[in-house]
Amino acid sequence: MAKAILTIDQGTTGTTVMVIAASGRILSRAYGEIRQYYPRPGWVEHDAEQIYRSVVRLTHEAIAKAKIDDSDLTGVGITNQRETFVVWERATGRPVHRAIVWQCRRSAEICDNLREREDEIQARTGLLADPYFSGTKLKWLLDSDSKLRRRAVEGELCFGTIETWLIFKLSRGTVFASDYTNASRTMMLNLDRLEWDPVMLEMLGVPASMLPSLVGSRGPIAEAARGTLCGRAIPIAATIGDQQSALFGQGGIEAGDAKVTYGTGAFLLAHTGNRRIASRNRLLATSALDSSGAPSYALEGSVFIAGAAVQWMRDELGLIGSSAETFALARRSRDQTHPFVVPAFVGLGAPYWDSEARGAIFGLTRGTTRADLVRATLDSIAYQVADVLAAIEKDMDGAVGELRVDGGAAANDYLMQFQADLLGRPLRRPAMLETTALGAALLAGLAVGLWRAPDRVRDRIGGRPKRFKPTMHQAEREHLLALWHDAVARTLTRTKIG
Repeated sequence: MAKAILTIDQGTTGTTVMVIAASGRILSRAYGEIRQYYPRPGWVEHDAEQIYRSVVRLTHEAIAKAKIDDSDLTGVGITNQRETFVVWERATGRPVHRAIVWQCRRSAEICDNLREREDEIQARTGLLADPYFSGTKLKWLLDSDSKLRRRAVEGELCFGTIETWLIFKLSRGTVFASDYTNASRTMMLNLDRLEWDPVMLEMLGVPASMLPSLVGSRGPIAEAARGTLCGRAIPIAATIGDQQSALFGQGGIEAGDAKVTYGTGAFLLAHTGNRRIASRNRLLATSALDSSGAPSYALEGSVFIAGAAVQWMRDELGLIGSSAETFALARRSRDQTHPFVVPAFVGLGAPYWDSEARGAIFGLTRGTTRADLVRATLDSIAYQVADVLAAIEKDMDGAVGELRVDGGAAANDYLMQFQADLLGRPLRRPAMLETTALGAALLAGLAVGLWRAPDRVRDRIGGRPKRFKPTMHQAEREHLLALWHDAVARTLTRTKIG
């Protein structure tokens, strides 16, 4: 059997594990959902131990499906939801609290109090004062429990985003590390120096002793101990945040390359090379990778609710039985000017950053149908991405060309065509939509020497892409965007459009 890479994609709603052969052939895939907890409105949590167990269980399942021996695996690549974090006991590895998820808004008041220092925060970290990022929620956790704060100060507790938690568990506590792409989402990393920023730690009240060591995304970084993922120790050869992994997996390694991933949220990254761009339009500067896996920069706009809106239609409203139904229903809807859904379930992300905004539906009539609501919900994803891309192009002082798309919702041809129409530019969708997992696999393969030219492997795995070309007239595009911006303006609590 030829050598292979194991890639772990730990996401917000589930964990995916894949085995990819040196030839680029996908040998197996295993997936399992993870539970989300909502202890209060706007609060979101995970069970950190369940996340770890899902990784181990699904790895065993994927290896069995691939019908390979442990000795065939040359390395592991890990990619993960970025801002979600865990705090655990250094000595025992036991979490002291549920994992607090990136969607959680519990630190909104803390962020409001930091608003006057937002320019300083952005200059140091590339981020804004928003609950999206880990640091303010870590402050909330330590402020809410004096015993936890004391233990943190005394060095008894560890903080880590999900890749740090998995590395610690898989290495049986021997490696406590975070890569730059994940650390750049904590609001504690100095993005220029790629070091923990002492001013930010003081601002957030976080003891440096509870933070992991910082490493590059391309390893090897640690070893998954014998008996964890398989019967022998195996190198953890790469670790990278999910959106940076998708950018790398799509071949986004040079300035001007851009992609949007349609997952639970939607995330648009535009590579800016070795130049960090200071956004004038409330976007984020973040860490990315060049062709060799070394650190570089990107601009990012984050849409909090994308695929999660489709889950809402299915699980809470009962409008659909599965996401596959949305294509036909959206095509059945006739009037794109009514209604408009603004899915601000946990506030609005870029470029508005209004954590107090809440979702709304505008333009309902007695004639509004189920198909209309489904179509309007899909459209809301495309409108939010259009807002982010417009902001990115203003910051980059130029237009992004063909946009690369991936993620589960990118499989919907209706959504992709409407997105192309709304942007007025073509989209390129690879045959393999799981480019988040692909990016981590390519990076791990580079690290262990399995692949020398990842572009060839990327093309073999990705297959022939499908392109969506815009067909909408400019006047119609401008009319629809104006209606959308009017709907958004009605939901905002503090930010004005334009």
